[in-house]
Amino acid sequence: MARKYFGTDGIRGRTNTGAMTPEMAMRVGQAAGTHFLRGGHKHRVVIGKDTRLSGYMIENALVAGFTSVGMDVVQFGPIPTPAVALLTRSMRADLGVMISASHNPYEDNGIKLFGPDGYKLSDADELAIEALLDEKLTLADAPDIGRARRIEDSRGRYIHAVKASVPEHIRFDGLHVVLDCANGAAYQVAPTAIWELGAKVTSIGVDPNGKNINDKVGSTHVATLQETVVASGAHIGIALDGDADRLIVVDEHGQVVDGDQIMALLGSAMNRAGKLTGDGIVATVMSNLGLERYLESQHLKLIRAKVGDRYVLEEMRKHGINVGGEQSGHMILLDHATTGDGTIAALQVLAQLVESGKPASEVLHLFDPVPQLLKNVRFSGGKPLEDARVQQVIAEAEAELAGTGRLVIRPSGTEPVIRVMAEGDDAAQVERIVDGICDAVRAAAA
Repeated sequence: MARKYFGTDGIRGRTNTGAMTPEMAMRVGQAAGTHFLRGGHKHRVVIGKDTRLSGYMIENALVAGFTSVGMDVVQFGPIPTPAVALLTRSMRADLGVMISASHNPYEDNGIKLFGPDGYKLSDADELAIEALLDEKLTLADAPDIGRARRIEDSRGRYIHAVKASVPEHIRFDGLHVVLDCANGAAYQVAPTAIWELGAKVTSIGVDPNGKNINDKVGSTHVATLQETVVASGAHIGIALDGDADRLIVVDEHGQVVDGDQIMALLGSAMNRAGKLTGDGIVATVMSNLGLERYLESQHLKLIRAKVGDRYVLEEMRKHGINVGGEQSGHMILLDHATTGDGTIAALQVLAQLVESGKPASEVLHLFDPVPQLLKNVRFSGGKPLEDARVQQVIAEAEAELAGTGRLVIRPSGTEPVIRVMAEGDDAAQVERIVDGICDAVRAAAA
C-alpha cells in the first residue's frame, strides 16, 4: 500500500507546509495515541526533540493531540533520537516520539515514532496510523484526558546508559577528541559522556539558537571539524548529525572516515572478542565493495539491505546480527541500542583507539575502498527506468561489471530523482558506465 504521510523515517517536511503543520502534528498525536490505546492501564507517551525553532510548536501540538485522546505525556526537551528510543522502553511508555528532521536544515522538521519496545514502528503500525489520520476520532471524556509533565533528568539517564556501553576497565585519559554536535540534540550529552570517561574534549557545534542546526557543522559538513582536529593536534574528530543517530569520524590527519570503515572496525573487533553474532554485519546496497571484500577476508559475511536504517535493522533482526549500519554513518549496535546511536558508536571507536594504542589513521583504515561513483538524474515525469533503451544500457553495464564491480540504480523515495551508482576496480570504467546510464535516463525522460 502506498504511503501518504510516512516516509522511510517518519513524517518529514518543511515547517508550516504540507504534513508539517501544527494541525497535522495534533492529528498525528490523536491518531498515534488512539492506535496505541491498548489495555486498561493509564497510557503514556514520551516526547523528545532536537534544537529546531519549530520544535516548540510541533511539541505543543503533539501534546494537545495525545492528551485529547487520554494519553499522559512526558516531555524530555532537547535529546538525541536514540535517547528517546532508550527511555521509551525504560519508562514503560506505550509510545515514543522524536521531533527532528535529522541532518536537514532548520526550516524542515519531522516526527519519528517508536513502539513500547524502543524500536521504530513497523510498516503495519505506520499504515494503521495513516488510516486514522483521515478519520474523525473519538476524544477522551473530560475526566479522562491526559496530563503532561516535563522531566529534567532525561539527559543524565541517557549519559549513564551510553557510558555503560564501554567496558569498565577502559578510560579515555590522554585522548584529545574534537566533537562536533551539529548545534543539535546531543550538544549537552555527547561532550559530557566523553569527558566523564576521561578524554579532553574540544567541542564545536554546541551553541544552538534554533536556526543553526546542521548549518556548516555536523556529519554532513565536516570541513570545520577537519581543520580543528589538525590545528589542535587532536587524536580524532567525531561529527554527529542534528538528532545524533549517525556519526562521521575524522582521523588525526583530517581525513574523513565513513560508516563503511567504522562498521569494518567495530564488526571485526567484536568478532575477535567473540561478541559478534550472526557471523557478519548488515549494511546497505550503497556500502562499498571494499567493505564486502574485507569482511570476506575475515570469514565474515555482508548482508545488504535497502537504503534506510529501518531496513538495516529489519535484516539484523531477521539474521540475528548485532552490528549494522550505513555508509552515511548510521551505526546500529543492538547490544546497546535499538536504533542508530552516534554517541554510542563514537564511544566504541574511542575504546578501540585506547585498546590498540595506535593512531586513528591506522585503526580506522582497514580496507581501500574501490572506486565508487554516484550521480543523480532529475526528471519531470514518467517512468524512465521502464524505458527499453534504459533497460538495455543497464543490462550491458551489469554484464560488463560482472565479477569485478556492482551497479545500483534506484529512484529516490522523496523526490523525482534517479540515483545511479557504480563501483569497480577501474575508476575510468565506473565513470563511463555511470555517465552512459545517466545519459540514457535523461533521454528517456525528455
